[in-house]
Amino acid sequence: MKLVIVTGMSGAGKTIALKMLEDMGFYCVDNLPIPLMEPFAQLAMQKPVNHERVALGIDIRSGENLPELLHVMKDWKQNEMPYQILFLDAGDETLVKRYKETRRSHPLAGRGRVDTGIGQERERLGFLKQKADFIIDTSHLLTRELRQELEKIFTEDQSYGNLFITVLSFGFKYGIPSDADLVFDVRFLPNPYYVENLRYHTGEEAEVQAYVRQGGTADVFMKKLYDMLEFLIPNYVLEGKNQLVIGVGCTGGKHRSVTVAGALYQYLSRHEEFGLKIEHRDIDKDRVRKEMG
Repeated sequence: MKLVIVTGMSGAGKTIALKMLEDMGFYCVDNLPIPLMEPFAQLAMQKPVNHERVALGIDIRSGENLPELLHVMKDWKQNEMPYQILFLDAGDETLVKRYKETRRSHPLAGRGRVDTGIGQERERLGFLKQKADFIIDTSHLLTRELRQELEKIFTEDQSYGNLFITVLSFGFKYGIPSDADLVFDVRFLPNPYYVENLRYHTGEEAEVQAYVRQGGTADVFMKKLYDMLEFLIPNYVLEGKNQLVIGVGCTGGKHRSVTVAGALYQYLSRHEEFGLKIEHRDIDKDRVRKEMG
């Protein structure tokens, strides 16, 4: 039997993850009282029940009983009961924004501030995150991207380094992304903006890419960038980092940054041990301004 404890921060997507796991064939139970976890697991293994894959949702709603989970996991380990922990997380700013959008109150905040409740919850769930086998940060994930990550882990059985990388192109004139961990300035590359028949095209198109890469400077830069990331990423994983945003910026975020970000995304796609997505934050802004004008 495969037993997965699904836990994490309120608002990080635990309920959605449980529904997705149910679609994948898991028998899912949410908010099961912790004193019932051991007898439930034993029952699930017995015939004629004999569920092969079970997911148990556990979170801060367990209240004062939450620390008892340590004893349950200790007993399971001693009795060689196989289990894994999936921890759903998100940045504090993202969680606050989600609570404001849904107009829900945080379970620990009461009538106080949401960020205070988040801080208390993060402290109480710290022991679970520390013991987690899989950590997924949903700060930048769409629902379908979360499903893809869960399928990698629980359906395709791929190795998973608990790291999700976002490659983000942007325009410096619209501001540096506040959540970027690494920022690379590619304004030294040839700029298609000054070529009339390329100005209103983007770095997703072959003609623009060829212009940016003319002369070989972009290729030299990208090779050095790849080498650096091959060194950095495994060390980030060892450090326990689970979310990495790589920003690539040019002036308007439409040509050079999109070209380089696209090439970087293709290169990193060869790795299956971490999650990956690409975003072009400012690619349409000049077009919108032109149409408005």
